[in-house]
Amino acid sequence: MRISNRIKKKFRRKLAAAIVAGMMTFSIGVTGVDAADVVNISLDETIQRAFENNRTIKTSIAEREQAFWSLSEARRQTNPQLTWSMTGQRFGGQSYRDYGYNRSFAHTGTISMPIYEGGRLKEGRRAARFALSSADLSLENTMQTVRLQSTIYYFNVLQNRNLIEVYEEEVLTLQEHLRNVNAQLRAGTVAKVDVLESQVELANAQQTLVNYQNRYDVSVAELNNYIGLPADTIIRPQDTLTYKKYDVKLSDCTTYALENRADAAMADYAVKQAESNKRAAKAGWRPSVSASISKGHTNENFVSSKITDQWAAGITASWNIFDGGITQAQVNEADAALIRAQEIAAQTREQIQLDVQSAFLDLRAAERNIGTTQAAVVLGEENYKIAQVRYAAGVGTNLDVMDASRKLTEARSNYFTALYNYNTAKASLDRYMGVPVEIDVVRYIESEGEGNTAAKSREDAALTSEAAAVPETGEVAPVVLIDFENAAPLPSESVEREMTREQAFQ
Repeated sequence: MRISNRIKKKFRRKLAAAIVAGMMTFSIGVTGVDAADVVNISLDETIQRAFENNRTIKTSIAEREQAFWSLSEARRQTNPQLTWSMTGQRFGGQSYRDYGYNRSFAHTGTISMPIYEGGRLKEGRRAARFALSSADLSLENTMQTVRLQSTIYYFNVLQNRNLIEVYEEEVLTLQEHLRNVNAQLRAGTVAKVDVLESQVELANAQQTLVNYQNRYDVSVAELNNYIGLPADTIIRPQDTLTYKKYDVKLSDCTTYALENRADAAMADYAVKQAESNKRAAKAGWRPSVSASISKGHTNENFVSSKITDQWAAGITASWNIFDGGITQAQVNEADAALIRAQEIAAQTREQIQLDVQSAFLDLRAAERNIGTTQAAVVLGEENYKIAQVRYAAGVGTNLDVMDASRKLTEARSNYFTALYNYNTAKASLDRYMGVPVEIDVVRYIESEGEGNTAAKSREDAALTSEAAAVPETGEVAPVVLIDFENAAPLPSESVEREMTREQAFQ
């Protein structure tokens, strides 16, 4: 249950008086909340929890392992294969009466191995290797996205907490103004309409505060869900939105992004895969050669035990001289897939430039707005004080005071919004530049180009010793469920209590 503003104000007064008199002590905490349901968390801890628990990352790890085994399958296509077959028969009738036996049992073992498949197997291995490299970079790309999204969710919590404070202050200001208007009404210096206008303005402000409290609760639930916590967990962010100049140039950011973005490298690997698939399709025009060795054993009658052994070894060559145009169609299909991959690679680089430029411009715009809105807050505070003095002196109107209050609240809200936009734009710019999480994309590509295995390429490109380890899939984690029997308050209610105590100390 939410605490009404009137009760909260009365509570603040009693609390402040008790502290001044030294009659009570209390510890900073959330009353009535189980400690297990409260998490103090910083931005770095938020990102780390997301890396550990986010299911999108786990999905990418599984895709990477799937690509690894696809490469293993492609490599083993050239290995010798051993097959064993067995047949057992019993027969009779006029056609078999002169055979002298009515049962037979035979088994044969065969070893076969492809010698030449027109390049199909070789290109299959190359395509699978490119797919594994792309999966490695896809995991890095996913982790960069998760880092950005968890940062934005965290900043959403901070922003909504700030806005709760802004509109909480507005409610307190309008409550105080309403008391003054009521006092002047009793003194006969103002009209009843001033009281009604002030009550309406206060009700509107209280409604806005409730909406932002709800937005805060939703943002906490979204953050919890993204980092693997129960949606009803109460978190206490340990950071604040601040301004720290990010001194970079657009040209440098764009150049860095084109070289380091994982999705650009993934698009290049997709082109290489398409090239390999086209060469593999052309194998249909070439001959294929395979070798085989087989040895058999036949027992023609279990009673007389007439046993026959046989073996065979040889090479089989085939050449499909005319297949009705099937190979040509496959080559044309692969050629179209190659053109598509090339277009996607070009489009990806164009999108990278747009992403970087958009984030950079958002960063600069928010940076300018921080200074402007900060000055507007100072002016708004001064304007409100003047409006109050004029109204008390009888030379100003009630509407002037409420208008000044709205403008002050708007200036404060705009200031925190500018801080939020700046910090999210900075995080987005880092993401669109391809600032790495675990592996350096350029070093990975260089190592892969030297013919190293995926594990060695990852080791060469790893930024930490932990990142050098090949990621492995684990068991699927159980679904995180909300504890509906938990009587803990909503996250915004804990913010209200923290704010109450902070204001009591002021």
